[in-house]
Amino acid sequence: MNAPLPFQEFQFAFARHIRAPGRVPRPPAIPARSMQIYNELLYNNLAGFLDACFPISQRILGERRWGMLCRRFFSEWRSHTPYFREIPREFLRWLMESQPTVSMPAFMVDMLHYEWVELAVDIMEAPTPEGIDADGDLLTARPVLNPALMNLSYEWPVHRISPDYRPRKPRAVQLLVFRDHDEKVRFIKLNPVSARLVALLQPGSMTGRQALQHVAGELGHADTKAIMASGAALLDSLRSEGALLGVMR
Repeated sequence: MNAPLPFQEFQFAFARHIRAPGRVPRPPAIPARSMQIYNELLYNNLAGFLDACFPISQRILGERRWGMLCRRFFSEWRSHTPYFREIPREFLRWLMESQPTVSMPAFMVDMLHYEWVELAVDIMEAPTPEGIDADGDLLTARPVLNPALMNLSYEWPVHRISPDYRPRKPRAVQLLVFRDHDEKVRFIKLNPVSARLVALLQPGSMTGRQALQHVAGELGHADTKAIMASGAALLDSLRSEGALLGVMR
């Protein structure tokens, strides 16, 4: 491999200092004041994206611990994307892969993911399929879920966590997150059975009745009429909320 050219060596030294100004010396060719401007500008830009995406997590951890996490991410992680809007996802990836030693509550990763999901669904590129009958029969035809949607399960009750409520024990929660007709991100709390029904419908290969029969079989439920009735009501509710668009013609 060819040795780096002098200007490349300078770029590497410049980047190493910006990532860790407390550990890596400033390139001598740059005045201290100019270097400080670069340091503050780049770090503050990154921290601003994280602050905006994770406001509740930031308040739970407090300024010192949150600042330590942001600084370590800035210093250690090599991003997989050049897009600023993807910085929060990269932050989550770093947390899960690097497991930093900063002290955090056990629910913190779930909470950070929950906060990121709102941004992820908001910017998700998910074109609406063609050939949808918005008023079609959800039992006899194949329901079409909103393409801008995530069906999620967490070990902790993330929808309730705040600086004033920090659970000590896990309690699983299922959440359906989607972008409605008005381009607003919505959250619906599900139970394990309704979350399973949504998961069965996501591939788009089952009718509503087939999916409900499958759920009834998994549950070993003898009263399939009750399952059908409650399932049909749930599907109607999801359609009225905008999480379900209709059926395929």
